[in-house]
Amino acid sequence: ALAPSVSGFGVTGVLVVPANPYSGFIFEKGTVGMEYMMNGMYNTVSWCLDDLSSSSTKVLSSCNEIPVVGLGVYKMTEDEAYQAVLDALKAGYRHIDTAWIYRNQRAVGKAMKDSGIARMDIFLTTKFFPQPCHGYDQCMAQVTQSLQQLDTDYIDLLLVHTPGQSGDRMETWRAMEKMKDAGVVKSIGVSNYGEHHLKQLLERCVIRPTVNQIEVNPYITRRDLRDFCSANGIVVECYSPLTKGQKLYDPKLQLLAKKYNRTPAQMMIRWCLQQGCVVLPKSVRKDKIEENFDVFSFLINDDDVEAMNKLNENLVTGWDPTQEAL
Repeated sequence: ALAPSVSGFGVTGVLVVPANPYSGFIFEKGTVGMEYMMNGMYNTVSWCLDDLSSSSTKVLSSCNEIPVVGLGVYKMTEDEAYQAVLDALKAGYRHIDTAWIYRNQRAVGKAMKDSGIARMDIFLTTKFFPQPCHGYDQCMAQVTQSLQQLDTDYIDLLLVHTPGQSGDRMETWRAMEKMKDAGVVKSIGVSNYGEHHLKQLLERCVIRPTVNQIEVNPYITRRDLRDFCSANGIVVECYSPLTKGQKLYDPKLQLLAKKYNRTPAQMMIRWCLQQGCVVLPKSVRKDKIEENFDVFSFLINDDDVEAMNKLNENLVTGWDPTQEAL
């Protein structure tokens, strides 16, 4: 077996360690790494962050590639989502993140078709929301609706939107595994899962989660949870990387942005990338959508990354289901 390919990284080394039953990413200071199975051994390859580009991807444990920056469409109206997706795809984005609960999937699907870009060249994420509860049938029905609304034959990444406490979340996961096996979904993962939720899932699942999408930015770094994900081959996706605008005028952040001749938003997105994460900035403004994607031509040095790490104050800008009980 050969190692999966990754776009946009320069290989810097290979480390062979004992075999593990999964594959994913290891993230170390200054590098991004991928682990894969080959000849019964567990291998790790690292890439230089200097080589990140607008076409860079990560290989998930499902062996599918995910672009490192995507457009989030949370709380967008259908008209806003349609135009934002068109603007993003024109700007070079190839990763769109929506959800059943956002109520804008039809607009997202229409914009993707109207863009003229081939479906296979766009990475599409949506999410199952456990409303009214978790369950096999509930998940199957909701994802069928999502496919219809998005006007697509498949979903690149399907996430459980929240761990929830109503119904059996493992039955939801069984449905997602079934859809993955059927090819209707290419990769499956979770969102807003804490370490205890992930441990429960990892103990019981057949197909391991490829992704945990959580709120991460310099003001809520979630180092322990990210380390747990990394150790278990789970890629972290950062939502609300711009703190919903709450910290864009922080003098410390603005000073660092001035040093690099960048905006505070670009600094936070780049910080997420240098943590080894996939990042999902959101905007309905064409100029901001373009600005948020212009993060590949500079590198934050180690001292300034550490300074940004110290901005952490465990800021939650919305909800935080990672703390919910099992």
